[in-house]
Formats: sequence, structure tokens, C-alpha cells
Amino acid sequence: MATVELRFSALPAHVRTARLVAAAVARRSGVDEAVLDEVRLAVGEACSRAVHLHRRFCPDRPVTVTLVDDPEVFRVVVADEAPVDDGTDEGDLADLTDLTDLSGGAADLDDVVPPGVGLAVIAGLVDDVTVEQGGPGGAQGMTVRMSWPTKV
Repeated sequence: MATVELRFSALPAHVRTARLVAAAVARRSGVDEAVLDEVRLAVGEACSRAVHLHRRFCPDRPVTVTLVDDPEVFRVVVADEAPVDDGTDEGDLADLTDLTDLSGGAADLDDVVPPGVGLAVIAGLVDDVTVEQGGPGGAQGMTVRMSWPTKV
């Protein structure tokens, strides 16, 4: 079992680096080439979510991404340390704003995209995903765990 851990400051530019590293480790672990785009998208979404929350609530704390190469599965854990009550609620998805009409003068995409959309995207991409309360070392926050099978 090999483990790679990334800790980066809450800057959107680092999300791309996390995606690239995750894809490289997944490829080396034996994840099917056809699934690597899902890995990149899911890791990017989880990291974007964590970066957004860190920038809003705890900009001085790093985002943590752990990549684990087990014999039969590739695991990715993205943990944030933002307050758990970030307004994320599955009911928010029912209120999803029509994103085709952004001419209403919204100052930021965050004003029109409700919390929880990133988690919904991840759930759509990854068959094996769990979201738990608690960040690294028992800190506040949330942990998103995703896994993909590897070729044996």
C-alpha cells in the first residue's frame, strides 16, 4: 500500500495540481484508463469545494488530499476544516437556480449555485463515495472518501 498526501493552501490554482497528481497515482495504481476522467473530475470537484469553504471560513488552514494505492482499490480522501454547518442541505438541490440565466446581475457564481451541488456532482461520478463529518485529526469539517477498483 502506497500513500501520497497533498496539503495545499486554499487557492483555486492548486486544485488543478491535485487533479493531475490524483490521475497520475490512479494510473500507476491500475485504475482503468476509461475511468481516469471520472477520477480527475471527482477529485477536482471535491478539492474545489474544500478550497471554497477554506477561503470562506479558514483561509489559513490547508486542504488535505490523501491518495491510497491498495491492492484492489484506489482511494481518495479530501478533507476540509471548515464548519460543518456550511448550509449544505440535500433540499437545496431542489432549489437549483436555472444556471442558463446568469444575466440577473449575480456578482459571483456562488450566489446562484446552492451549497451541496459539488457533492451531488461527486455522487453522480463515483459509485463508492461517502461524506462524513470531521476533518483531519478530528478537526471540524467534512471528509469526502471516494474509491475506484483497480485491475488485479
